Amino acid sequence: MGRGLLKLVVGVLWLGMVVGAEYVKYKDPNQPVAARIKDLMSKMTLAEKIGQMVQIDRTVATEQILRDYSIGSVLSGGGSAPLPQASAEDWVNMINAYQNGSLASRLGIPMIYGIDAVHGHNNVYNATIFPHNVGLGATRDPALVKKIGAATALEVRATGIPYVFAPCIAVCRDPRWGRCYESYSEDHKIVEEMTDIIFGLQGDIPSGSRKGVPYVGGKDKVAACAKHFVGDGGTTRGINENNTVIDVHGLLSMYMPAYSYSVIKGVSTIMVSYSSWNGEKMHANHELITGFLKNTLKFKGFVISDWQGIDRITSPPHLNYTYSVQAAIQAGIDMVMVPFNHTEFVDDLTYLVNSKVIPMDRIDDAVERILLVKFTMGLFENPFADFSLVHELGSQAHRDLAREAVRKSLVLLKNGKGGTTPLLPLSKKASKILVAGTHADNLGYQCGGWTINWQGFSGNNYTRGTTILGAINSTVDPSTEIVYRENPDADFVKSNNFDYAIVAVGEPPYAETAGDSTTLTMMDPGPSVVTNVCGAVKCVVVIISGRPIVIEPYVSTIDALVAAWLPGTEGQGVIDALYGDYGFSGKLPRTWFKTVDQLPMNVEDSHYDPLFPLGFGLKTDSVASIVSRSTSAAALEGPCLFILIITISLSFYFTAGKIPIY
Repeated sequence: MGRGLLKLVVGVLWLGMVVGAEYVKYKDPNQPVAARIKDLMSKMTLAEKIGQMVQIDRTVATEQILRDYSIGSVLSGGGSAPLPQASAEDWVNMINAYQNGSLASRLGIPMIYGIDAVHGHNNVYNATIFPHNVGLGATRDPALVKKIGAATALEVRATGIPYVFAPCIAVCRDPRWGRCYESYSEDHKIVEEMTDIIFGLQGDIPSGSRKGVPYVGGKDKVAACAKHFVGDGGTTRGINENNTVIDVHGLLSMYMPAYSYSVIKGVSTIMVSYSSWNGEKMHANHELITGFLKNTLKFKGFVISDWQGIDRITSPPHLNYTYSVQAAIQAGIDMVMVPFNHTEFVDDLTYLVNSKVIPMDRIDDAVERILLVKFTMGLFENPFADFSLVHELGSQAHRDLAREAVRKSLVLLKNGKGGTTPLLPLSKKASKILVAGTHADNLGYQCGGWTINWQGFSGNNYTRGTTILGAINSTVDPSTEIVYRENPDADFVKSNNFDYAIVAVGEPPYAETAGDSTTLTMMDPGPSVVTNVCGAVKCVVVIISGRPIVIEPYVSTIDALVAAWLPGTEGQGVIDALYGDYGFSGKLPRTWFKTVDQLPMNVEDSHYDPLFPLGFGLKTDSVASIVSRSTSAAALEGPCLFILIITISLSFYFTAGKIPIY
């Protein structure tokens, strides 16, 4: 009661609504945003303006620092939480404490708290973890992705956070890149379609809105951040933060269109890439950040650096920080993810402005953009979070949506060996089945990187969800005996008379540079599990990976093969399709190579010779729909029945993979 009353009093004082208080235009929500910005800018000192350009990590943030430096933003880096298994209420209380510091500053400018929410609210315990972007690209369903954006926004707001560093709209052109799973596709057109997630995160922009102006539609929406500008997915040999070598036409036609779409859709912020374009660091690229993004595309939101991104302008990083500050700010970066030593950044930028190296109008441009986002999203009117949305975190409705996304993301690559009956859908009433593989009962592996921790986790204890094994247990008939062995030997498989086996193998979790790979092999003992199991019993192999990996040597021994990508917490979606409750509909968002020696290899290349091409995916119907058709067939006579039998037979022929369906 006392705390609530104190917050109310602070809010009233801050809004300047007490009797006798001087009218302050920028605090008046009835004034146009442009007028409020102009009024506030006229009152700000250089120190307060530079403070707004600073983003610091929560581990170094204090109420006093936020107050004394007028810090513009705080973030949680990957895995940075108030405490282990923090609740939504824990997050809200932490963020409100920081906000108290900001509102206690001379002008009371609220800070904006940001977090990576790249496949759901992935830093937070008990949140719904959706499939990573590569899986969503396989759905070819922008409407579904928009719904995922809306659900993510609700879960993020449930923890008091109004700003997310998503979506990643990279066009990954080489699967050796450790961030390839953050990309929807190698096809820029698919990536462009998936920018509809911005509408889910931020809300649908009102008709008649000016192009490039950011929009956030209320307290259940968040400011989004399109990243990483630009060309991050095209680096040489897929090396993270490396150099993208391409001419202007190639850059503008392959990597830029998704940013154009994002700007049109009202994205609030854009993050700059660590990578270089033809040898020039993107964090120092005035031509593209200011010249193209701001002037040509008319982007009006703010441009933010990546984590210590300006440090990496030099090699080694932080070699000449004053130069890095100068190059980044002059290039057009508005907010800098410092994220630790804010005083060094503040001191260097202050010196550069006072020395006339960086003009004041560049500072004003940056701060006006930051304030535009804050005013537009209602942060001045509603600076504090509350507990009204805490029930949205990990809600059943969101888990059901994630389950739908999982099953729609699955790509069926093979179903039946030559001349045999298709293995899928599996029977729920088998006598005895084997479940095997490193990924069959490991929630962390299912989710991949950027889950709870930056690099992800292993095991089932760090968040809540359903593993593939858990989903099988809840799906098959109670009379079915389920035997689980992570790494069974061939003799064990042969001696147990299994009806069939489900094998889940793939990659361990990783993020960014830690995921760069020149070999793209599945983790051990995956190959031996596939060989031992599939050599002895009918098997379906489920690949849990952030990208295509080497599977060509094993395909001939496998009866059915499914690419499940990184499905997240709702493993039931995988089993929904394996057992025929739903059909397979996903299409490859990337080319599946035969050997890594072919890489990079994309669909339009002259040397294109894939194991499975971009867009490949066998389709099946659900068991219910097949039964329904069969029931209808029983009522038919003569030629009609003959035609139906032929049609169903051809359907199974296609499903078995005899004729690729693209």
